[in-house]
Amino acid sequence: MTSPAAPSEPKISIYQGSTQFRNWRYSAEQLAQTRQTLNEVAIAAIRKTFETDESGSSQGVAFLTADEEVLLVKLYISKITQLCGLFRFPEEVEATAVTYLKRFYLKNTVMDWHPKNVMLTALFLATKTTNNPISLEIYTTHIPKTSPSDVLDLEFLVAQSLNFEFAIWHAHRALWGLWLDIQNLSSYTERLDTEIYDAALNHVRASRLTDVELRFSPSQIALASLSLIQPELASQWMESKLTSPSEVEGLAKTVEVIKSIVVSQGLPPSVESVREVDRRLRLCKNPEKVPGTKAFLARKMDDDRLAAEKRSKKVADIQRTENGDPFGNELGQKRGLVDYDDDDDDD
Repeated sequence: MTSPAAPSEPKISIYQGSTQFRNWRYSAEQLAQTRQTLNEVAIAAIRKTFETDESGSSQGVAFLTADEEVLLVKLYISKITQLCGLFRFPEEVEATAVTYLKRFYLKNTVMDWHPKNVMLTALFLATKTTNNPISLEIYTTHIPKTSPSDVLDLEFLVAQSLNFEFAIWHAHRALWGLWLDIQNLSSYTERLDTEIYDAALNHVRASRLTDVELRFSPSQIALASLSLIQPELASQWMESKLTSPSEVEGLAKTVEVIKSIVVSQGLPPSVESVREVDRRLRLCKNPEKVPGTKAFLARKMDDDRLAAEKRSKKVADIQRTENGDPFGNELGQKRGLVDYDDDDDDD
């Protein structure tokens, strides 16, 4: 009698198996809590550094709030779009760099690392991970007041903050697939106007200025962007793909949430609203990250000391190995029960 077959595990989509789905999806509450915690920890560390340098120096310092940090990062997201236009980078590079910048500031704060240089590094890294490389010299030459070291000094830190997870699933690619699939709807016998797709793509681009990619799947964002232009078309597509009315209703609610976020938050902040935040950042930035300050020099001395100790330990380990036999000491000779070297001649 054969044993019953073990139940097979439910199949998951390729996207659900990605690091993006497993490691970079949050609820609105989780995002707020992550940013608030990072902000509080950074303020405590910076305040301690100020007080160590000079007692009472942290009094009256207006540290940035978590929302103000997000506002500053949002400004530099819009700068990525401008630079991609300057270099004529493809859509994939722009979208990837934006995602890298957002993810970086889920592990770090702007009070430790200013978004300007992080943005430049994220964009340069995105050109490599999307197979659209550019020479570092050409890249920095076309950006005012930027040297190669400004980009390279942060490259490992950015990659490390991303957990070295560089592959990104983008909403603009999902939108293209959705657009092709809509052509097969039986209710649409005539060719759809490409202006619909172009307008929906603009909403996808606007969504990059929001947190929707950290909360929803690329296909949901693409569907919401289409729904902002042609809600009836989006509804017909949902009904053609989902069999259960409850599933259609659930997806429709998600789409409405995304649409609301994109419409209300999908605009770059005005320079005036960010100027005051950036001015205050200069006063509350972590002094350990500012070259030339006492805290920076003290931190550098500690880092150099630890590096020297590590090198000394490594040298000592090598010398210890070289002085001894790498295969171990020779076994001592033991005499047997019979001493064959002893001439036992009787006179």
